[in-house]
Amino acid sequence: MIRVENLTKHFGPKVAVNNLSFTVERGEVLGFLGPNGAGKSTTMRMVTGFIPPTDGKITVGGHDMVANPLPAKRLIGYLPENAPCYADMTVEGFLGFVAELRGFRKDAKAKAVNRAIEMCFLENVRFQSVDTLSKGYRHRTCFAQSIIHDPEVLILDEPTDGLDPNQKHEVRGLIRRMGETKAIIFSTHILEEVDAVCSRAIIIDRGQIVANGTPAQLRQKSEYAGAVLVVASGVTGGQLADRLAQIPNARRAAVVKDDHGKAYVRVYPKSDSRTGDLARNVMAAANCWQVEELHTEEGRLDEVFRSITLPDTSETKK
Repeated sequence: MIRVENLTKHFGPKVAVNNLSFTVERGEVLGFLGPNGAGKSTTMRMVTGFIPPTDGKITVGGHDMVANPLPAKRLIGYLPENAPCYADMTVEGFLGFVAELRGFRKDAKAKAVNRAIEMCFLENVRFQSVDTLSKGYRHRTCFAQSIIHDPEVLILDEPTDGLDPNQKHEVRGLIRRMGETKAIIFSTHILEEVDAVCSRAIIIDRGQIVANGTPAQLRQKSEYAGAVLVVASGVTGGQLADRLAQIPNARRAAVVKDDHGKAYVRVYPKSDSRTGDLARNVMAAANCWQVEELHTEEGRLDEVFRSITLPDTSETKK
């Protein structure tokens, strides 16, 4: 549904997006991650036709966004960052206005508005003016305008921004359900949303894609992926770590903490180590003490994100 090829955007001498290529299929929810200024919002604005690319090609539903933008834009629902809406309109009036812009009239317009209000849980504020809404309800109203025409493609820039935990849960569930039949891109800074919603995620940094995969695949890039945490009593952390570091398929062992006679040690696997083998070896090596806990850890998305996007300061320190 979405194909981006060699997409580039310059703002004067600054390269905001640098030769990006990716696809999004129907039934896929693509998380778009990256630090501030990485080029996420700029990419989404180009995909929706809001700004033109300097170079590259964007097709939506087979339509070229630059050469033939109208049929491409008809397929898209767009929630921009800091989405605008008319403060003096009611929620119902604003959504009705957007529905008319999308070509709905009379009964079809009323049906589209009712559907969007129901899906975005706006019934309680239906007749309130936008300027009286909380930040969360205002954001949900803007979300509702993006789905008013039941689009095949959704581009969502920070769709849960400003929502309370219950509202976030509702919106994530809505995105997950719509993602079964639509092609969705959404940017987020909340890494738990990647696991909650995304079938795949891209990490972008300084205008380039630096990681692309399912949440499980991205977690495997973490140094914690497959690590074994063992808690034992009757031994110090240093003693336990020294012994566990000798395991053939252990890359290293590190003391997490010594706490009231209990030693907490994390054993990191070598790249070719199988998780089950490491856990069995750790248990065998530690069984001369009283092992109270032992469990294998998953990779951490936050650690992967930091390791990929934090600048390398080794050159600047020289």
